[in-house]
Amino acid sequence: MHISTLKTAKKIESQLKGRDLLTLLDYSSEEIDYLLQKALVMKKDAIVGKCPPILQGKTLGMIFEKHSTRTRISFEVGMVQLGGHAMYMNAKDLQIGRGESVYDTGNVLSGYLDAVMIRANSHEMVEELAKHSSIPIINGLTDMYHPCQALADLLTIIEVKGSVAGKRLAYVGDGNNVAHSLVIGAVRMGMHVTVATPKGFEVNEDLFVKAKKIAEETGGTVMQTYNPVEAVINADVVYTDVWASMGQEEEAAARLEAFKGFQINDALVANAKKDYMFLHCLPAHREEEVATSVIDGPNSYVFQQAENRLHAQKAVLASLL
Repeated sequence: MHISTLKTAKKIESQLKGRDLLTLLDYSSEEIDYLLQKALVMKKDAIVGKCPPILQGKTLGMIFEKHSTRTRISFEVGMVQLGGHAMYMNAKDLQIGRGESVYDTGNVLSGYLDAVMIRANSHEMVEELAKHSSIPIINGLTDMYHPCQALADLLTIIEVKGSVAGKRLAYVGDGNNVAHSLVIGAVRMGMHVTVATPKGFEVNEDLFVKAKKIAEETGGTVMQTYNPVEAVINADVVYTDVWASMGQEEEAAARLEAFKGFQINDALVANAKKDYMFLHCLPAHREEEVATSVIDGPNSYVFQQAENRLHAQKAVLASLL
């Protein structure tokens, strides 16, 4: 590594310590790249059993307002591998679940814990928690963003494709929290992103404007379409998510109707590059948003992607703590 690179890494390391991770909008391209490179190193080390206890004595509080498989397990295992401790807390079991103010909760938790990861219904609440906490707050998912998922997505693309800059990413489906963080992370890293949604299910308009400005700075591009085929043409990566997320169960039937024609199936991915990779944040509803032949096919990397939640989040924990 060159001295200039070492100096840059040390500077970024200093910038990240004690930071919150609420949205990738708050992180520069260099900071995201640093986290991804750190995750790659930590993954290689873990494979050979090298897990130095750099967070020994540190405790991560994990607050959940929503169900979780990958987020809970990956953060808990990550803390154990780094020598620390993770504490699971169902929001309903905390006083915040029965009316204690976010102000009081943030101040109290700051006296006990070294960081909080929260999986919440409202992004505004998580922002308020961060405002009133003196420890790092990590967004494990809100109604608006899912930054840890996007880091794992980018990590997987690097592993499979060798790099992310200049690659074409097609997101087909609901313009939800996963799409928001994926779009921001991808354009930060210089990717060409096309989002295809049915009318009425587009990504947030303000976020899309911000993504376009970022793309202008990084050499990437971002566009929206209502045509899945247009999005997938010559794509290096094809990504989707469930059509009805947690809390939208009552809309499921209407969404099934609205998303007709948006399934990732063999006919659609035939428009992508032959060596395209399929990604899905999981859980998946086979034969709804994705055909079984695709998600279980040779171009699918969904389980590598899921595992990378662990390694990307270890890089986040190590950097922020």
